[in-house]
Amino acid sequence: MLPKAFPWILSALLIGSLEALSSPDSMAQVIKSGPPSCPGIALTFDLCPVKKSPGYDQALVDYLIQHQIPATFFMSGKWIAKHDAEVEHLLGIQFFEIGTHGEVHAHLPMHNAEEQQKEIHAPVRLLSEHYAHDTTLFRPPYGEYNDTTIDVVKLLGLRFIQWSIESGDPDPSLTADQILTRIEKRAKPGSIVVLHANGKGKQTRAVIERLTTDVLPRKSLKPMTVSELLACKQRNP
Repeated sequence: MLPKAFPWILSALLIGSLEALSSPDSMAQVIKSGPPSCPGIALTFDLCPVKKSPGYDQALVDYLIQHQIPATFFMSGKWIAKHDAEVEHLLGIQFFEIGTHGEVHAHLPMHNAEEQQKEIHAPVRLLSEHYAHDTTLFRPPYGEYNDTTIDVVKLLGLRFIQWSIESGDPDPSLTADQILTRIEKRAKPGSIVVLHANGKGKQTRAVIERLTTDVLPRKSLKPMTVSELLACKQRNP
């Protein structure tokens, strides 16, 4: 657990250190895929805050649990605050992994270093203090970031996780076939796929079923959590 004085200490560090940390190769710190030598693929699900729906795809999660499919969930602070029971449930699944997705799902490049720090760190602190769960994975809202975001994430000791395949599952105009085709064309060893488990993806449950029972086996790809994928270096014997 981080000390209570950490936000103030971090603010001081941000003011004095961000310029020194920035470098031409800082973009390399953003992780978009795992090692190409690994026959794995990470299925990741964003839990962004929503206004008018329950904000949780129970059928999708039930399917993942029933078939013991490893998955990584990126929770926003506002989503966590409204879904205590769901958070507890997801944390209790051994083959699930939890990361964070900002506090209010803000457009980070529109904010200065201190504001970005608050947006990024708030759900990390909430999971630690309220659920006794330490997480190191972070995904920026909307996938948006700048050099300041990268430096703040580094100072917080988090791993910056993006994706190599955008499923497009929140788009109501896309059918399950179209989403599946998008993923299948790009899926390869080390891929990270972004999907949604907050109810925005109306086709996500059907896509995952077909993806895990047909597409991935045909491509000899095994679902893994992000951390498992990043630590994997060997192909199947």
